[in-house]
Amino acid sequence: EVNFVSRLNWGAQPPTGPPKPLAVLPSPYVIISHTASQPCLTPTQCSQACREIQTYHIESKSWNDIAYNFLVGGDGNVYVGRGWDVEGAHTYGFNSKSIGITFIGTFSNALPTEQQLQAAQSLLEFGVENGKLTAEYKLLAHRQVSATISPGEVLYRIIQTWPHWSAKP
Repeated sequence: EVNFVSRLNWGAQPPTGPPKPLAVLPSPYVIISHTASQPCLTPTQCSQACREIQTYHIESKSWNDIAYNFLVGGDGNVYVGRGWDVEGAHTYGFNSKSIGITFIGTFSNALPTEQQLQAAQSLLEFGVENGKLTAEYKLLAHRQVSATISPGEVLYRIIQTWPHWSAKP
C-alpha cells in the first residue's frame, strides 16, 4: 500500500513548460537519490520540503518542474513529483528511461526512517504491478551514474540489499 500525496496536496506550482513523456515505458531503470537537505517527519514538513525543492529547481536551475518523479518523506508518504510517465531532470543520460525516486533528507551518516524505506519499497512494487516499471528493472544509486555522493553512504549500503539493485547500469 502506497500513500501518495498529490501535487495539489503538497502545494506544487504548475510546471513552467509542457511535460515530456518518458521515451521508454515501462521504465527499465530506477535511480535512487537523496535531496541532501533536512529530513522531514510530518506531512507539513515534507510538503514544505517539496515546495522548497521545486522552487529551487525552477528558479535556480531553470528546469520546468521539480526534478524527481517521486519524493519519499520520513513520514512514510510518497510525494508525487513529475509522476510515472513523465521525463524527470534527476540524472543526466537516464532521464528519458528511468524513474527518479529521491529520499527527502541527507543520508551520508543518518539512517532514513523505517517508514521511508518501506514506502520506497512499496512504491517500487506498485510500479511493477501497475506496468510502470519493467519486471526486471535495474535499481541504481545516483552516484553509480553521476559524479555525486547521492544518495549518501548509509542509504547506498541499504539499497544494495534490495532485490533489483544492480552493480552496473
